[in-house]
Amino acid sequence: MDTRAYLKGTRLSPQKAALVADQIRGKKVGEAMDFLGFNKQKGSAIIKKLLESAIANAENNNNSDIDKLSVKTIIVNQGMRLKRMKPRARGRADRIIKPTCHIEIILTEGEK
Repeated sequence: MDTRAYLKGTRLSPQKAALVADQIRGKKVGEAMDFLGFNKQKGSAIIKKLLESAIANAENNNNSDIDKLSVKTIIVNQGMRLKRMKPRARGRADRIIKPTCHIEIILTEGEK
């Protein structure tokens, strides 16, 4: 049985989140948690919290065994971009774009 967890609109670039997501795709949950715990990127802390939520969903909703869970897919999509203005010299302004992303984790019980 597959279990999902979503995180929408997090203040992290999709490129930076995808770097961390590629490292845990297809791994067992224990290996993924170890990797995310020791990695010092901002995306790893966010994805670790989402993975813990997916594990809790699998345990409570589907009565799954935690030791048999593995990361089936992890999808990182671009969210909306926050547009801000920064004042510059001579009355001009520069646009600052702050990206967001949507992350989805799907866990499956059994072998890879």
